[in-house]
Parts: sequence; C-alpha cells; structure tokens
Amino acid sequence: MKISQAGAGDVAALAGLLWLDTRGEEPGQPDIAAFAAQLGAWWAAHQDSHLAFVARVGGPEIVGMAWVALVPRVPRPGATSRLSADVQSVFVLPEQRGHGIGSALVEAAAAHAERVGSIRVTVHSGRRAVPVYERLGFEASRRLLQRPPD
Repeated sequence: MKISQAGAGDVAALAGLLWLDTRGEEPGQPDIAAFAAQLGAWWAAHQDSHLAFVARVGGPEIVGMAWVALVPRVPRPGATSRLSADVQSVFVLPEQRGHGIGSALVEAAAAHAERVGSIRVTVHSGRRAVPVYERLGFEASRRLLQRPPD
C-alpha cells in the first residue's frame, strides 16, 4: 500500500470515489465527468486549505482517499498562526476494505495537519467508523459542540 498526497492529476479519480461514496444522497447529481470538472475548479480555489491523501495498492489505481481541511483560527497574543484541522470524506473502495487502508489514510491526513501546526484535528464520523477513529487516538469531547440546522 502506498499513501501519498493527491495532486491535480488525481481529480478524476477523487471525483469517482466521492461519486461512489455519496451516490443517491444528493438529488440532481451531475454526471461524473461534470462533477470531476466541478471538483477540479473547487479544489483549485481551495488548494491552500484542503488536501487529499490517496491510497494505491500494487498499481496506479487510487483505491481510497481522505481529505483534511485546514482552518485558520483567530490569532492570540503570542500565537498568531493557529490552525485547526478536520478530516473529511474518508472512503475506501468496498473490495479494498478491511486491510488498514482507511486507517493509514486518516493517519496521513492527521499527521500532516499536526506537522503544519494544527492544535486540534477533528472528524465527524458515521456510527460504524467511531471505533476505527478511537483506535487512531480520536476521543469524544464534551467541549466540542455542534448546532444542527433548523
């Protein structure tokens, strides 16, 4: 397994994984080629704040991804370059699951966030993945709250 940071040449593969992961969730989805173009434009506009990590197993095909969003925090006296990070859109092809690929992707994304100075790395997880994130060192926090939309 090889984990690496994705580049612009990986947009079509990332779009394909996002397409598979969210199939049927959004009404009026564009076709995959149109979505790949939209993702490419979005990523070009957000390349400083959103990075993707990809997994390959024995070839050039991308079999999994994990994104990390780096969010600048309000400066404090003596700490003017504060960051938080959020791991997002972790997905591994179903036939590749159970081999540690998702864990390796999350580790790469979180380690990158910590290397660039994030004081916190969060993830919003589905119920089934909570034990995986806990094994990777994520903990529930009574201080991190969310407000659902009306």
